[in-house]
Parts: sequence; structure tokens; C-alpha cells
Amino acid sequence: MSNIEMVKAHLNPRLEVTTVILTMYDGRTKLADQVADEVRRYFGGKVLRTVIPRSVKVSEAPGYSMTIIDYDPGSRGAMSYLDASRELAQRDQPPPGEGRR
Repeated sequence: MSNIEMVKAHLNPRLEVTTVILTMYDGRTKLADQVADEVRRYFGGKVLRTVIPRSVKVSEAPGYSMTIIDYDPGSRGAMSYLDASRELAQRDQPPPGEGRR
């Protein structure tokens, strides 16, 4: 958070965190769950429900100048990023019965 506060103070006072995505998440470890819980407590509803798992394929993709979607579209990482993008898109939709302003 100190980096965000520094950018706000010196470059963009209107900067705000609107969405947080947990990446490199390894649900097999207690530490990952503890960190996720702490992030959710701090950022509340800004944290997406979808998490991006730690994955060799996700790590390899940039080495080939590719996104994970292009590199291995059926992988858990690719599917998780697609789920996160859908969740993010739904957040940006107005509630039923309300138009965009």
C-alpha cells in the first residue's frame, strides 16, 4: 500500500484501488489462505472471488511472449483468468433496471 500512497501523493492524487485479484495463489499452503484472508479483510468487496492459481504454465507464457490464454487456453491458469475477467465485467454492469450514467 505504501507504493500506492506514494503515487497518490506525488503523481496522481485521484488514484484509487478499485479491484484486487489474488494471483500466484497456492491453496495447498496455509500461508496462501492467511494472506488471502488478510487481503480480503483489508480490501473487502474490492477483492475478486476468483483467484489465479500458481502455475508453471502461467509462468512460462511470458517467456514465449504469449498470454496464458494463447499459450495454453485449457489450463487452470487460463480458465481462472477468463473467470476473473467475467467477474470483473459483471462488476462493471449496472444493476438490472438501471442504465449507464
